[in-house]
Amino acid sequence: MNRATFTRFDHSRAEDWLVIDAHYQTYQNGVAERVLSHLLNIRGDHHGYPVDRYTHSLQTATRALRADADEETVVCALLHDIGDDLAPANHAEIAAAILEPYIDPLNAWMIRHHELFQGYHYRHFYGLDPHARDRYRDHPAYARTVRFCDEWDQRSFDPHYDTLPLEHFRPMVARLFARQPLDAMPSVASASSPDKERS
Repeated sequence: MNRATFTRFDHSRAEDWLVIDAHYQTYQNGVAERVLSHLLNIRGDHHGYPVDRYTHSLQTATRALRADADEETVVCALLHDIGDDLAPANHAEIAAAILEPYIDPLNAWMIRHHELFQGYHYRHFYGLDPHARDRYRDHPAYARTVRFCDEWDQRSFDPHYDTLPLEHFRPMVARLFARQPLDAMPSVASASSPDKERS
């Protein structure tokens, strides 16, 4: 049987969820490649910058790697702008949501807030406070977010920088998304009594 037989959840049976779970596990195993395919979608999107968003992402990750950042942080650097083509006004939230089940909560916070922190370098051109990030000075992820933005992200618009290709980062992305997602449900097959009576 390739599909569940119910038309509403409250009529489902354990056998249905075994089918769904098998499909889910296969789909979950392909997350890394789907994420990388989405990263490729931002190739050619310059938005007026000196390099496109794809090159910027690769360059940010290259700088993080060459600064001896840990592998998780390097992957965060690679994917920090992945939400740009779907939600430019909220791209950091999109990237953080994709990564959050697999990474340290402090790194998720870093990605979620990187645009505000990055604004230290340009918010004044918009008549906004460049020091807005200082309200988070006591947050445990403040220093890492400042480092991410100041040392890697804001410097990564150089068309002449020796940027590493995506293939260099592909194994890192695969390892990160091979982790068990935080708070993930167990597989139905491993549940002790999947068909027990609902109380």
